Amino acid sequence: VQSQYFYCSFLLITDTYGIPNYKEVNPTYFGIVSFPFEFGVMFGDIGHGGMILLGAILLILFPDQITKIGGGGFVKIRYMLCLMGIFATFMGFLYNDFMSIPL
Repeated sequence: VQSQYFYCSFLLITDTYGIPNYKEVNPTYFGIVSFPFEFGVMFGDIGHGGMILLGAILLILFPDQITKIGGGGFVKIRYMLCLMGIFATFMGFLYNDFMSIPL
C-alpha cells in the first residue's frame, strides 16, 4: 500500500500532461526523480525547504491523525513532498540561502 501512494502521486502529474499510449515508455518513472529535483533547483532555500521536509515527515509519521482532521489530500502526496523538501534543502545549501537571506 505504501508504494502505491508513492507511485500514484507522480502518476497524477504525468496524467496531467497526457496518458502514455500502449507500448510507449511510461515517463512517470523519470518524473519520480526529475520533478522533485527541478523543484529544488527552482525553490532552493534551507529554511523553506526544511519546513516542507518537516511537514512531509509529520505526514509520513501520522497519516491517520491528519486524515481525520481533513488533510487526506496531503497524505496522498506525502512522499512527493518529502522528496521535494530534501531537494529544496540540499539546493539551499548549494545556493547558500536561508529564508531568502544569503549566508
